[in-house]
Amino acid sequence: MPASPIRKLVPFAEAAKKRGVKVYHLNIGQPDIASPKEALDAVKNNTLEYVPYSNSAGVESYRKGLAKYYQGIGIDIDYTDLIVTGSGTEAVQFAISVTCDPGDEVIVMEPFYTNYNAFAIQNDVKLVPISTSIEEGFKLPPIEEFEKHITPKTKAILICNPGNPTGTLYSKESLLQLGEIVKKHNIFLFSDEVYREFCYTDDPHFSCMQIPGAEQNVVLLDSVSKRYSLCGVRIGCIASRNKELMKYVLKYAQARLCAPAYGQIAAEGALATPKEYFAAVKAEYIHRRDVMIDALRKMGVVTPTPMGAFYTVAELPVDNADKFAQWLLEEFQYEGQTVMVAPAAGFYATPGKGTRQVRIAYVLKIEDLKAAMKCLEEALKVYPGRLK
Repeated sequence: MPASPIRKLVPFAEAAKKRGVKVYHLNIGQPDIASPKEALDAVKNNTLEYVPYSNSAGVESYRKGLAKYYQGIGIDIDYTDLIVTGSGTEAVQFAISVTCDPGDEVIVMEPFYTNYNAFAIQNDVKLVPISTSIEEGFKLPPIEEFEKHITPKTKAILICNPGNPTGTLYSKESLLQLGEIVKKHNIFLFSDEVYREFCYTDDPHFSCMQIPGAEQNVVLLDSVSKRYSLCGVRIGCIASRNKELMKYVLKYAQARLCAPAYGQIAAEGALATPKEYFAAVKAEYIHRRDVMIDALRKMGVVTPTPMGAFYTVAELPVDNADKFAQWLLEEFQYEGQTVMVAPAAGFYATPGKGTRQVRIAYVLKIEDLKAAMKCLEEALKVYPGRLK
């Protein structure tokens, strides 16, 4: 199992804090946005006298409410088409476990969410990367590239849209083409849509569940963590109109008994969150993105403008991003402050890629984000391994 590039430097961050250094956490997608009152009140006001197991597929009232939420954004599914999971992480694990035998292959675009690699390793499945480039904004590769990588062992294509770690948003046209590929080769399309609410274009998010004729191929992976700033409740879901697939997902769900009870109470309460909440959160993230991107480019850092989620991958003028990230925590401080970033090499499967890149999450309030950018600017001025 590889160490997480998001969390592996935590001991160095903790040591820095013990020395009295303030650490700005840009390494992890932990929003500081307040969770919806509706979710918190649902937990505070619950009347449970004891906390029982729920149905392995999830509390029925929550599943029905969740199906109604999806129907409201143009995804036509019934509550029987989805299973509540213990986080989006478990949804990805179930999707791979149910569809892949040891030695099978899943195609991903790199850089990709680093834990996909961990889930593949747990199942003895090979991730087959198709590289995207920072110069082209990490856009979806030409469809011909997918044809080149499909073999008899290919069971699925796994995408994240909007993307973690890149903030890339795939177009409807690209996804429709991807749908043709999975239908042609009769493979699955795992669509991680955790960041659906955070799209920074005028066009609405297009879900792979809306691809015509791909009902038996598409598997939706989702979570409440980012949408409602409820990372700690650990509630997600897996959904598909493929009844055969979902029958086996239920077996995995039964084996782990059920998803967290209070997490489901919070998630069901969150379904009543007003639209104004999302409008305000989206505007805040756009503001943070613009402040961060402007600051990065002024210090000579290469980064695209993210069109979704709340991350960017930035290429730094340094010899090695892993060493730089550790140096920031061990040896550097500016006015008693420093920055924690996630080295991006761990988001790639191809050895040698991303060695000068980091993932930055713009999840801090503006004044903290500006202070973090100032720290990074000063660090790049004095880092011994800075490239000329």
